[in-house]
Amino acid sequence: MDIRDRAHAAETRLREALVRGLAGDGAAYHAFLKDLSAHLRAYFRRRLAGLPDDVEDLVQESLLAVHNKRHTYDPDQPLTAWVHAIAHYKMVDLLRRRAQRESLHDPLDDDLDVLAASAHDAGDARRDLAKLLERLPERQRLPIVHVKIHGLSVVEAARASGMSESAVKVGVHRGLKSLAALIRSGG
Repeated sequence: MDIRDRAHAAETRLREALVRGLAGDGAAYHAFLKDLSAHLRAYFRRRLAGLPDDVEDLVQESLLAVHNKRHTYDPDQPLTAWVHAIAHYKMVDLLRRRAQRESLHDPLDDDLDVLAASAHDAGDARRDLAKLLERLPERQRLPIVHVKIHGLSVVEAARASGMSESAVKVGVHRGLKSLAALIRSGG
């Protein structure tokens, strides 16, 4: 069996399991998610050979997105194209986050204006942020502190806080929205 035949067989198997799952067959949906996990794992491993630690996170994020968007799938369209679009966006998001995180560690230019910035101002900003964070519920505050301030991955933040990975992601998202609202309202 050549690659095209295997790809077609995988497409057919996945599509049929999803369609049966959408019709209420729980066992078929479970089989779909299991097969899709293996498919996504291979997809990400081929594309992220230099970032093996991120593959499993992307598989889980993609599975969650597929599950949440399953009602948008058109059974007349190829399933793998739909899944790959979701996976691609998740991978791009990861790469953007990594680029942002790495840019935070770029050395500062030896610009006099930067060097003249007051350590006092930085301390004030930290205190202001701490006060704003104190106003958030723990389920939002902890994920933001772990992920956005300490730079932990979602998996690491989940372990550190005792929350699920999904709860960490939701906490960061909702917490950042709450912080933005607090800042707009004058804190």
